[in-house]
Amino acid sequence: MAGMDIAEVARISGMPASTLRFYEEKGLIASIGRHGLRRIFDAGVVERLALIALGRASGFSLDEIAGMFGADGDLRIDRHLLSAKADDLDRTIKKLTTMRDGLRHAAVCKAASHMECPTFRRILRITTRK
Repeated sequence: MAGMDIAEVARISGMPASTLRFYEEKGLIASIGRHGLRRIFDAGVVERLALIALGRASGFSLDEIAGMFGADGDLRIDRHLLSAKADDLDRTIKKLTTMRDGLRHAAVCKAASHMECPTFRRILRITTRK
């Protein structure tokens, strides 16, 4: 039987075998058979795992990622969903950038107390926003 066993897929992908088994349970990947107790995967699983990793790194849930694959396994990404996620990331980046800059300011601020510093107080307000 051609293919890679779960240990090889784990080594190549950098994902633990437990994650691969979990992804298989969730229907994100599928083994093509077994060699003894070891699952065997088609070589294409590595690319699929890379897509899953990209989706996770971008903030997509596993259910959202699963919805990006058609019943035939082909990738079918909703471009509006990608755009909405990019907008979410822009908001997160802006918030984190503001917080970073504020923390850098607070580290060198000459105010007697951080609570007297308008910049630090602005950070406090930003962290409570959604």
